[in-house]
Amino acid sequence: MPLETSVHWHGLFQHNSSWADGVSHVSQCPLRQQQSFEYRFQPTNQTGTYWYHSHYSTQYCDGLRGPLVVYDPDDPLADLYDVDNETTVITLADWYHTPSIQLGDSFKGIRSDSTLINGRGRYADGPSTPLSIFNVTSGLRYRFRVVSLSCDSAFNFTIDGHRMTIIEVDGNEVVPVEVDSIPIYAGQRYSVVVTANQTIRNYWIRALSSVSGSSYDYGQNMAILRYEGTADEDPTSIATYELAFDEGNLHPLVNPGAPGVPEIGKADVNLQFSVGTNSSGYFTINNVSFTDPTVPVLLQILSGARDASQLLPNGSVYVLPSNKVIEISFPDPTSAKGSPHPIHLHGHSFDVVRIAGSNTTNFVNPVRRDVVSIGNSSTDNVTIRFKTDNAGPWFLHW
Repeated sequence: MPLETSVHWHGLFQHNSSWADGVSHVSQCPLRQQQSFEYRFQPTNQTGTYWYHSHYSTQYCDGLRGPLVVYDPDDPLADLYDVDNETTVITLADWYHTPSIQLGDSFKGIRSDSTLINGRGRYADGPSTPLSIFNVTSGLRYRFRVVSLSCDSAFNFTIDGHRMTIIEVDGNEVVPVEVDSIPIYAGQRYSVVVTANQTIRNYWIRALSSVSGSSYDYGQNMAILRYEGTADEDPTSIATYELAFDEGNLHPLVNPGAPGVPEIGKADVNLQFSVGTNSSGYFTINNVSFTDPTVPVLLQILSGARDASQLLPNGSVYVLPSNKVIEISFPDPTSAKGSPHPIHLHGHSFDVVRIAGSNTTNFVNPVRRDVVSIGNSSTDNVTIRFKTDNAGPWFLHW
């Protein structure tokens, strides 16, 4: 794996501590071998499900990643579940048998070899290694915190024979919504309540990868939900789906509503980011591919640079006014190979006023999160709103 490093605390806003955001070449220099660096910050007014990962090159694809939970002693939805602890955290990750430094940094035509659920998984024609097991007791309600640690793949997450009630999205409580399956993209998190009210036996937990040709053969893309008193054996359960997932049905429980005038193009600052892929295979935003500056952006600012024309890398830095409403639209995401792509904004959550697959806008109670899929149709035009109430150099990327 790459030997330099930095660590990002995904979803934590880093109020008054942008230096601790952990993004190489943006908030800090990458750490070299034998160096040390202490991240010290307060996740003020933030609770929920997050994760940490290397933010240097492709290093986290090689394993420097893990879940991070900030528990809320005053959780407004605590009466919906009985169990919420380290045994109910479910991580989903793509795994590559070849180290990322050998795969290259553009990921052209690269496929993961397997899906790991809590660090365990199988691959085609591989050994029948033990799968992760999540033990439950009949009659109890479990809050499973599902975290995508993925480098590239998306997953469709299901539990055979059990419906899931979504109560949290990317650290934001939502009005409970019942579903059978959840499409989860790199960096996204969901808390779901699952009631152990089915026949006492083993059930498959499934996380089908978006990699073409993915299947459940040989126990790939799977883990086990095991009721207390059940034999130690693989499940024989069958997947059935009745409830379709609709991101538009997710509404914030606390302070719903997007900031600013409720009309597209009526924010204080309106931006359009066209995504694409250049001839070298690197992704672009507005025809510019991000290249690491020789001096981190934060240090450039501390050294006196203020205007976008003064900040490196050229064409990739947008200077925004403080305490204003920002609107960003991502039209026609198909120009970027490998869509759908998830967009993540550091330092903020945002309201998704227009989701993928829909031309309808919602300014009243749109889903609030920090990672959103920008879709895979030429007619998609995902649009987000947020307020610049947290000063710092914040990365926006997929």
